[in-house]
Amino acid sequence: MRTASHIAALTLLFLATTPGVHAASREASSAGEIVVGSKTFTESVILGEMASHIISNAGLRPIHRRELGGTRVLWSALIRGDIDIYPEYTGTISEEILAGEGVHGEAAIRKALARQGLRMTRPLGFNNTYAIGMQEQVAEDLNIRTISDLRGHPDLKFGFSSEFMDRGDGWPSLRKRYALPQQEVKGMAHDLAYRGLESGSIQVIDLYATDAEIQYYRLRVLDDDRRHFPAYHALILYRAELEHRAPEVVTALQRLEGRISDKAMAAMNARAKIDRVPESDVAAVFLGDVFSFTGDRQAETSVNRFLRNTADHLYLVALSLTAAILLAIPLGVAAAKLPRAGQAILGAVGIIQTIPSLALLVFMIPLLGIGGPPAIMALFLYSLLPIVRNTYTGIHAIPLHIRESAEALGLPPAAKLRLVELPMASRTILAGIKTSAVINIGTATLGALIGAGGYGQPILTGIRLDDIGLILQGAVPAAGLALLVQGGFELAERFLVPKGLRLKPLV
Repeated sequence: MRTASHIAALTLLFLATTPGVHAASREASSAGEIVVGSKTFTESVILGEMASHIISNAGLRPIHRRELGGTRVLWSALIRGDIDIYPEYTGTISEEILAGEGVHGEAAIRKALARQGLRMTRPLGFNNTYAIGMQEQVAEDLNIRTISDLRGHPDLKFGFSSEFMDRGDGWPSLRKRYALPQQEVKGMAHDLAYRGLESGSIQVIDLYATDAEIQYYRLRVLDDDRRHFPAYHALILYRAELEHRAPEVVTALQRLEGRISDKAMAAMNARAKIDRVPESDVAAVFLGDVFSFTGDRQAETSVNRFLRNTADHLYLVALSLTAAILLAIPLGVAAAKLPRAGQAILGAVGIIQTIPSLALLVFMIPLLGIGGPPAIMALFLYSLLPIVRNTYTGIHAIPLHIRESAEALGLPPAAKLRLVELPMASRTILAGIKTSAVINIGTATLGALIGAGGYGQPILTGIRLDDIGLILQGAVPAAGLALLVQGGFELAERFLVPKGLRLKPLV
């Protein structure tokens, strides 16, 4: 057990001191670098790209952490200093971030933000409020024109974005305000809801007023006849210290105030989502038209993007799996040698495995910020169970007569473990490591949701843009990497497992 605690300390030190681990989540503090965040929908990414072009034009280096997740992830990252800037909406600040504080109106929001060391621009000019929508023909057939009309159709199936399902101005308060009777309500990714509407599996979804899909899918926006949804004027939040560190960036961002109309934003969303123009190009064209400058950021080639995603994914997997091996094998040995402690060890790693992976990633954000560190720690924890259990099982499965022979030779416990037990259990231990590696590679794709990069990044973008090709750019390499790693461990087995244990029984 003492050995296990030593290895645990080594593992934590390994995670804490590896070059780049903390830098990945603290890029905002680097001289000349400004970190921009954006949420997992196209409009937020476009606004993030606008901010990035502005930063670049000011002579500084922008780092855009795209598609970081929902409101709370971005807000926490801004408070911690993991990012410097991100686009937000007045209604979201009032009804979600500062819910229950009675903060309404621009002046009150500005004052509340100042207490937390944050600033905001004035509204950018468009109101991307929430709305409720249906396919035009379905709504016409059922004579539904307002949200109140939905009360007369309790059999309708609703599909709302996951964030809308829980936020203060979302489904719970909407259902209460309109006394809606519908029971079949599903939470899903916002972009997938449109596809569900088109397929007929759901009939009612939540919309953003500037969504390109409203026109593309010919949707009817239902009248909010009880005025449930507040105004969602877009603006840009930033850390107060940016006014001293990069005042030229703040000044440039303020030039966007009142310059983006509802129509212009909807058109930009359509270019990105429907016409498949890269968000960076969409933002650059708008800025060129309005401010007569073009972004000088070089577009990343597909090869460079693949290499970057591969490097990020390998970094996450290699670091977390190595740390897990260093800790899990001693824990498995301790579980086999100490029966009472063993049940506690197996129970603890088993409980960790039952926590949903996305939840575990989010739990790590308050402790480690965004980027690599929380993803590495979550992957590390998920990798423990197969290795611990297989080490425990491998040692327990050693035949009794071999254990007795080792005792008869007078081997001390450490020598018996090193010369007899671990070699005998090596094949089972390696099987556990292979299982952990494959799980780790697949789970690492979720790290993109908190800015860790890897193969999950094209998958997220592909889901958002309904682009199967982009999804495959992440899914296929991840599957290929899992096969390569499994093959590598199969090869390693020839050198790590004693030859006698590799002999196959005669048929």
